[in-house]
Amino acid sequence: MEILVLAAGSHGDVVPFTGLGARLRQAGHTVTVATQPRFEELVTASGLEFRALPGELRRDLAPLKQATEFVRELGRGVVAAAGSGADLLLLTATTAPLGWQLAEAAGIPSVGAYLQPVHPTAEFVPVVGSGRSLGRWGNRAAGRLSLQLVDRVYGDTVRRLRAELGLPAVGRGVVRKRLEATGWPVLYGYSPSVLARPADWRAGLEVVGNWWPDDPADARLPAGLTDFLQAGPPPVFIGFGSMGGGEGERLGELAVRALRLAGVRGVLQSGWAGLTGSGDDLYRIEELPHALLFRHVAAVVHHGGAGTTAAALRAGVPAVPVPVLGDQPFWARTLHRLGAGTEPVPFKELTAERLAAAITRTVREPGYRARAAALAARLAGEDGAGRSVELIERWAAG
Repeated sequence: MEILVLAAGSHGDVVPFTGLGARLRQAGHTVTVATQPRFEELVTASGLEFRALPGELRRDLAPLKQATEFVRELGRGVVAAAGSGADLLLLTATTAPLGWQLAEAAGIPSVGAYLQPVHPTAEFVPVVGSGRSLGRWGNRAAGRLSLQLVDRVYGDTVRRLRAELGLPAVGRGVVRKRLEATGWPVLYGYSPSVLARPADWRAGLEVVGNWWPDDPADARLPAGLTDFLQAGPPPVFIGFGSMGGGEGERLGELAVRALRLAGVRGVLQSGWAGLTGSGDDLYRIEELPHALLFRHVAAVVHHGGAGTTAAALRAGVPAVPVPVLGDQPFWARTLHRLGAGTEPVPFKELTAERLAAAITRTVREPGYRARAAALAARLAGEDGAGRSVELIERWAAG
C-alpha cells in the first residue's frame, strides 16, 4: 500500500511516526510522512518519504489562538501535501479533521493514529480537562464538549477546505459524527499498562502500545556527555520540550538552583525555552534520543508530554512532572497515580525550592524507581508498532 501519514505539531507529535512508519515500510508498504519542513531529516533518516506541510506553532500566542492559527496554516497547504493520492491516510488527532475531507474527496480509507485518548468515556475526564472526576455521566458529557470545542477551532478551515475540494458544505462536527457512526478505526499509540482501554469505548478504538521513535542504529551520546555521566553519580535530567519559549534564562537559573539545593548533578536540555546553565555539576544538551540518555539518569524532570512521559517509563526512571498545558496535566496525573512520578508541580507555580523538594523525594525514595522499573518491564513486552501494522492491514483489506 501507499500510505500517507499526516502529522503536525511539536517534535513529540511527529517523532513517534518515524517508528510506526519504519515498521510499515518493513512490512512492504510505501510510507510518506507529510509534516513541517524542520522534521524532514528526521523523516528521511528512517527511510520514509517526506512532503512538506505548512505551519509552525507560535510561541508568542495564547494556546487557543495558537491552535487556531496553526490549523489555518495547515489548511492552506494540506491539499498540496496530499499529492497525487494514496491508498490509505493515517491521521493524527491534529490532522484528522482536515484529513477526513481529503479522504472523502479522494474516496480512500483513513485510520486514526492518536497519541492521547480523545474519545469520550465515563472513566476519566478529557485529557484537556480539569483533572477532577465529574462522575460517569459528567465525564462523558465533558468529553463530548471537548470534541465540540475542537470542531469549533477547525470549523472555518474545514469549510474552506471542503470548498477547495469541491465537497458539499456541511455543518460543524457533521463529518466526525458520520465517521463515528460507521465505527471509524483509531489506533491509540500509548501503553495499556499506563492507561487501560476504557470499557465503554466502541469497537474500532484500539490501545496498541507506544510507537517508539526510529532512532539511528549507530546513534551515540556525545563524547562530552559520556564523560560527564562517568564522572559522578547519575544526574537528574531537566527539560521542558517545546514549552517555556523565551524563558530560558529564568528557567535555567531556577533549574540550577533546584539541582544544587537537592545536592544532585544535572543534565539540562535547552529545548524551546533555551535553558541555560553552567558548572562542573551540569551538562547542557540540545536534541538527542531520550532512549540513549534516560537509562543513565536518576530522574527526569519534564513537562508531561506524551512522548517524554513514555520515554521515561520505558527507561524505568521516575519523573517529576511539571505540566504546562494541553494533555500534559493529564499525563502528569497519570504518572503520579501509577507511583512512577511525584505529585505534579504546575509550571505556573514552579519555584526552585518546590522543584528541589520534588527531586529529593524522587531520588531518595526507592519506591518511585521500583514502580517505574516495573512499568518498564511491562512496556518491554509490548509491540505497539507491530500490532498497529496488523490492524492497519486488516482494516485496509476490509
